[in-house]
Amino acid sequence: MRILQVSAELFPLLKTGGLADIAGALPLALLNAGQDVRVLLPGFPAIAAGIRDAVQVAEFSAPWGDRVRLVYGRIETPGAPDIPAYMIEAPWLYDRPGNPYEDVWRQPYGDNHRRFALLGYAAAQIANGLDGLWHPEIVHAHDWHAALAPAYLAFAPPTGRPRVHSVFTIHNLAYQGLFAAWNFAELGLPPGAFSIDGLEYHGQLSFMKGGLCFADRITTVSPTYAREIQTPEQGWGLDGLLRARSGVLTGILNAVDDQVWNPATDALIPHRFDLRKMVGKSRSKAALQQELGLAPQTAAPLFVLVSRLTEQKGLHLVLGGLDGLLEQGGQLALVGSGDGWLEDAFRQRAAATPESVSVQIGYSEPAAHRLFAGGDVTLVPSLFEPCGLTQMYGLKYGALPLVHRVGGLADTVVDATLEDMDSGTATGFSFEHFGADGYARAVRRAFSLYRRAADWRAVRANAMRRPADWAGAATQYLGVYAAALA
Repeated sequence: MRILQVSAELFPLLKTGGLADIAGALPLALLNAGQDVRVLLPGFPAIAAGIRDAVQVAEFSAPWGDRVRLVYGRIETPGAPDIPAYMIEAPWLYDRPGNPYEDVWRQPYGDNHRRFALLGYAAAQIANGLDGLWHPEIVHAHDWHAALAPAYLAFAPPTGRPRVHSVFTIHNLAYQGLFAAWNFAELGLPPGAFSIDGLEYHGQLSFMKGGLCFADRITTVSPTYAREIQTPEQGWGLDGLLRARSGVLTGILNAVDDQVWNPATDALIPHRFDLRKMVGKSRSKAALQQELGLAPQTAAPLFVLVSRLTEQKGLHLVLGGLDGLLEQGGQLALVGSGDGWLEDAFRQRAAATPESVSVQIGYSEPAAHRLFAGGDVTLVPSLFEPCGLTQMYGLKYGALPLVHRVGGLADTVVDATLEDMDSGTATGFSFEHFGADGYARAVRRAFSLYRRAADWRAVRANAMRRPADWAGAATQYLGVYAAALA
């Protein structure tokens, strides 16, 4: 099957969140399954630097008139096949300071509608024969940045070839790619596309809605989240549309790239370990405490947090419960960035109790690996969570997740109740009702289990044995592609 995957970022070249991990792991899993898969990416500097042997495939005009180049090369992935990759070369759009979506003052770029419409437009051009040597049967667009690809395909003029079908994956419905209505005129779509059954959303232009309306099939990143987004509480105003399209909506749980996240082979951690030899886990904890300036206390459970610092992630619960965590003898290590008030609040707590709290503002891949390797508990108390990957990394590395039972967190973590411990299915801690009381009770359960060393080791072993491979997820995606083609 010829598959073109379209995304704004891809690990290991460019990563701002979990989207990059999925966009990097899925094509590898599809290649390993014998599929003919290529990726399409915007020419951000980090991506341009990582494309090897790039050659120009074509030059084409954007809907608003700019001439841009499409190049083709490969992305090296150590220990795995190279990923064939197209890249849109338009440095005036993509070569900028800041992150891919915001400037250095954290303001969205004023022409983001052009920058990401071009990503979807280029995908449709490839589908319609821009590369004379290869064209896809399926275009798989990820999140709002690529969501116009299904719309451009739906309104493309006939080419004489079999119709190219589309799949759109929602990674987080809260981020929809909303723009002013007058930006629609630049997109090169017919007027009928801006309607209640198209890209119009309460008088605005919604890229996300374009993907939801025009894709042949829709997926999201966990079965529970697929149900939740069809409700007013988590549908972000699109629940009616999603209920109407529920027959083509599938929740496929994300997986973990074993080439990147595996404590037995991880070159980014100081001491490797696996279930047969766990001494590396305790040594990694001691090394992490020393590195971060935390008190070298083996008996102190180390809670780790690798996250965007936003209220959606439940970070105000962590702040509010920090005194209780420290009073019970715990430590906290955090890596992340986000809302300024949360960054400042965590910095102040680290400055006040440096032997118990460590805060590193800004994401670091090596630091994240060391936190999971040395941590005892991974905190993911999100208000909502489409899937979440940090709890899966915690499971793999024996840092038991503590989560709000929602979305993909509900699909991946089994609370350490007596009956689930007895059945061998318990893998962490969860709380049902989002709030300070539910979170605090889950923290107390974590301390209680930690003091019962044999039970802790048993639950940790359950967690580390939990399957989370991409081969199974790729098989499910292939089923969705086949349904789209049918």
